[in-house]
Amino acid sequence: MWTLPNILTIIRLIAAPMVAVMFLYLARPYADWAALILFVGAALTDWLDGFLARAWMQESKLGAMLDPIADKAMVVIALVVLASVFGLDALILLPAALIVFREVFVSGLREFLGDVAGTLQVTKMAKWKTTTQMVAIALLFAVGIFEHYLLLATVEMDPQIVRDILSSGAADPTYLNFHHNGMYATWYSGVTLLWLAAGLTVITGVDYFRKSLPHLRD
Repeated sequence: MWTLPNILTIIRLIAAPMVAVMFLYLARPYADWAALILFVGAALTDWLDGFLARAWMQESKLGAMLDPIADKAMVVIALVVLASVFGLDALILLPAALIVFREVFVSGLREFLGDVAGTLQVTKMAKWKTTTQMVAIALLFAVGIFEHYLLLATVEMDPQIVRDILSSGAADPTYLNFHHNGMYATWYSGVTLLWLAAGLTVITGVDYFRKSLPHLRD
């Protein structure tokens, strides 16, 4: 039971709530850094444990049970944390709510279907959905890091100097442009991908429900 793929899955499962704990006990941007590292590391193990299990023929019932739980826990907890960090911004909250609703709905459907659920194959679109939301969440965790260092660089700096550096390309010894551009790039790309993931989430959820209908009829 204690194969490397299963150990990686369990580590990912433990890392899920730790993303939230980081923001309770660490000051920012250390919490943002820790959450980003934890989330990216967990996302990488999601691919690695499945690859190793297939390559080493170590697929197990424990791994098959824990893997989807770890994935959903990681995504749902990260979305809750992000919604809190961004002050319940509608651009984050609405797609996050759609994603969480779909995960709860499909999980309940799979539990009801029991053994039949295993016959409903995961589609390529579902895999793209998972990848898209993982990248989106990682980018949104990076926003706070860029924002912190941007604010730190402008402490006690005259606002006009800040505007000159950002608009006219004046001397930039504190890398204001880098942090400014990084903050907006991660924000807009993260939000765009999160909405795309929400759209894919709805489509794959409807597809899964449609495929399960024959098994729900009396």
